[in-house]
Amino acid sequence: MKNTETKRERFIRIAESRTNKIIGMVQLLGNCSNATVYEYNPEDVEKIFSAIEIELKEARKKFSRTESTKGNRFRLI
Repeated sequence: MKNTETKRERFIRIAESRTNKIIGMVQLLGNCSNATVYEYNPEDVEKIFSAIEIELKEARKKFSRTESTKGNRFRLI
């Protein structure tokens, strides 16, 4: 039997699944804030959330049809 799933249906199925996985992982990361079990400092927290924010921005850019990082040239001025 041939799969008749549309592109939209496939997007919804996959996006929901991946989003829920990410949310679950963020919730697990939050468990690391338990200071009775883990030791961390503010710099550690900043590094973690900076890395996550960078990746979120990059992922969002991929959904923007007008904004692309490809073709951007390095310039000193």
